[in-house]
Amino acid sequence: MGCCESTFLRRPDSLHKTNHHHHLYNNNTNTNRLTQTNNGPSSPSNAGKDSLAGGAAGFPDFSEFSLAELKAATNNFSSDFIVSECGEKAPNVVYKGRLQNDNNRRWIAIKKFTRLAWPDPKQFADEARGVGNLRHKRVANLIGYCCDGDERLLVAEYMPNDTLAKHLFHWENQTIEWAMRLRVALYIAEALDYCSSEGRPLYHDLNAYRVLFDENGDPRLSCFGLMKNSRDGKSYSTNLAYTPPEYLRNGRVTPESVIFSFGTVLLDLLSGKHIPPSHALDMIRGKNILLLMDSHLEGHFSSEEATVVFDLASQCLQYEPRERPNTKDLVTTLAPLQNKPDVPSYVMLGIPKHEEGPPTPQQPLSPMGDACSRMDLTAIHQILVMTHYKDDEGTNELSFQEWTQQMRDMLEARKRGDVAFRDKEFKTAIDCYSQFIDVGTMVSPTVYARRSLCYLLCDQPDAALRDAMQAQCVYPDWSTAFYMQAVALAKLDMQKDAADMLNEAAALEEKRQRGGRGS
Repeated sequence: MGCCESTFLRRPDSLHKTNHHHHLYNNNTNTNRLTQTNNGPSSPSNAGKDSLAGGAAGFPDFSEFSLAELKAATNNFSSDFIVSECGEKAPNVVYKGRLQNDNNRRWIAIKKFTRLAWPDPKQFADEARGVGNLRHKRVANLIGYCCDGDERLLVAEYMPNDTLAKHLFHWENQTIEWAMRLRVALYIAEALDYCSSEGRPLYHDLNAYRVLFDENGDPRLSCFGLMKNSRDGKSYSTNLAYTPPEYLRNGRVTPESVIFSFGTVLLDLLSGKHIPPSHALDMIRGKNILLLMDSHLEGHFSSEEATVVFDLASQCLQYEPRERPNTKDLVTTLAPLQNKPDVPSYVMLGIPKHEEGPPTPQQPLSPMGDACSRMDLTAIHQILVMTHYKDDEGTNELSFQEWTQQMRDMLEARKRGDVAFRDKEFKTAIDCYSQFIDVGTMVSPTVYARRSLCYLLCDQPDAALRDAMQAQCVYPDWSTAFYMQAVALAKLDMQKDAADMLNEAAALEEKRQRGGRGS
């Protein structure tokens, strides 16, 4: 059972293997309502026409949710779960949450409309289903809705890496590089083209806040803009200076209005600021293009490419709707400009690589199992601190003669390690626990588990896996040893092995609950 009886101990070189072809779930796995995608990270090199095959395969199913489910997912719509840019002041608040009955434990986004925004539940449900039929990797897809009394809610895939507005206008560490801006423009153009080809050409209030970044840093178009905020409400909530002129005349959104709004997003990408279209057009006509460019790019862009994007923005912002390009024209113009097709989006955005935890097994998980399934190292640390050494009972029987000065020094080293571990000084903890282990008089599975976590937090998954395996050898039926192996294997991209290990750990916990020893 576990790594102690596997090839990992017999062939240490396998600790260094990485398997980039494992996926956590296959498309035949149906866990309650949500079906996990198995497409893997979106490859920037697939940004062209071949990547636009949409369809439901590999995407979450569309469902109707109960209000109770969504309350449970958001801790009763706690303000701590609000992700709207304007917080509770937003006209329609967006929350993040986790469905309690979803074994994959993925985050979802929930848009809660103001009361009576959609008085007719059937009309709301029909609109939601229409949007829910769309499935595409360039869209943050709608996966469900809720009609309960006066409550109207939409449920979508959650995008964890903020909005284009945040990355363009309110960045902290680095601005978006030029190649990434070109990718954003193309991906959103592809999303609009897909929606248009599927009979949903209207998008309400397209702006930088509607562009979201997924776990891989890829830009996606929010599905929420495919529905109005209310049955009779306005389609545009932004400043009138950014509103299509025909909407100001007749109050109607047309496909050409969406192209105008896309032009304003192009201006945002070029300038790094929210410039009124009329002002930008005056500068473009006056050949003052370089003055419009974002100074934070510090000249690191192609003036030829910038000129093409400015020309496209100018066409999108034409006063007469019929003079604007269509969505296919947008894609055709932007696709040839992509110049870093092999660089992942998360690298260009300067965000950490997304790491998947192993899938949650069918057995109910303890807090430790839950933390490991979510790759939550902070929670694992808190649990190991609280557990202390209660699981070491019976692993050492010491005679009176063994209580030497060396023994006292060894226990003092462990004590210093415990203090450092508690205080999150993980490198110091590694040194102290290593002194304890190297003496060899006393073996402690807890020390191995703690040092394993320290190695994980210091980005040394190979060493973490070895320590977790040693903990299992000391205490063969200890579920914590298996859980730590699962996390280390997941860090090494060995997802199938990680999933197997997590299942073994959960089975041991179930056995313990029936009367066996383990933790």
